[in-house]
Amino acid sequence: MLANADTSEQAILNDATLTWTATGTGKADINNEEGWTLLPNKQLLTVDARNGTNSELYVPASGKWHSAGSTIVELSAGLEVGPAVLRPNGTVFATGAGGHTAVYDTSADAWRIGPDFPVVSAGQLAIADGPAALLIDGNVLCDTSVPGDLGTYFFEFDGTNLNQVPAPPNAPFEQAFYGRMLVLPTGQILFTDGSADVEIYASVGSPNPHWAPRIQSAPGTVARGGSYVVSGHLFNGLSQGAAYGDDAQSATNYPLVRITNLGTGHVFYSRTHDHSSMAVAFGGLVSTHFDVPFDQETGPSTLVVVANGIPSAAVDLNVQ
Repeated sequence: MLANADTSEQAILNDATLTWTATGTGKADINNEEGWTLLPNKQLLTVDARNGTNSELYVPASGKWHSAGSTIVELSAGLEVGPAVLRPNGTVFATGAGGHTAVYDTSADAWRIGPDFPVVSAGQLAIADGPAALLIDGNVLCDTSVPGDLGTYFFEFDGTNLNQVPAPPNAPFEQAFYGRMLVLPTGQILFTDGSADVEIYASVGSPNPHWAPRIQSAPGTVARGGSYVVSGHLFNGLSQGAAYGDDAQSATNYPLVRITNLGTGHVFYSRTHDHSSMAVAFGGLVSTHFDVPFDQETGPSTLVVVANGIPSAAVDLNVQ
């Protein structure tokens, strides 16, 4: 599904026929400056950039938008919004360009006020475009700045509080919109800012074991260059992982397959494709195809499926 930034129109691509179908009637404002968050019920949540505190839900079954209620505090400022990240407990942490935050509970279909970002000497911290990413312990890492001023400050949202964490070396010379975040297969966060410096953020927390993918069926033997199917549960994780106000996308709600050779300890990744589902927090049986690389080391190995940086339990594998 894609949107026209200058109108309220959206369209869905059928990847089998390569045809587009119009969708999304009832949108309250145009799509410009807004982001989408995929929810466990397969709907999309957006915070309006032009409608005060209004938020909206897109329902795939009807192809229509309807109000998701008031965010209570206004999250848009200067027609900008911050990222909104789905957490494993089913809440969405939505950040504001004016310094406010709000939390949407997908179970209750209701908003509550979140903590404001702190005020520093230069003014009110906010995310007027900028990145955030889900950590493996369920916290959300945020990149903030005072709009228009240099200097970025990083925080972890733990569900209640915003806790400041160390910033990368270029932080004093940047604004939040410089940053991009990506959830790595290790559970760490890759941070880039358009410079030659690339940073890694590692959470001190650990994931709930119930959040991990679970393999139900996998081949016992594979050959280099071959393509196979692995199936199980929670292969797409509990979230899209990372988000940005509206100018970048780095979602990771898809399974990765990691094979480790037991003799050498070397790690190889197989290309995954043709996932049976992209739905987050979906408990049903899903599958993906994986292609074993030609340079995969042979012999006794283990295979895990990784989603949102969290690996499944390993299964034994023999590589021929």
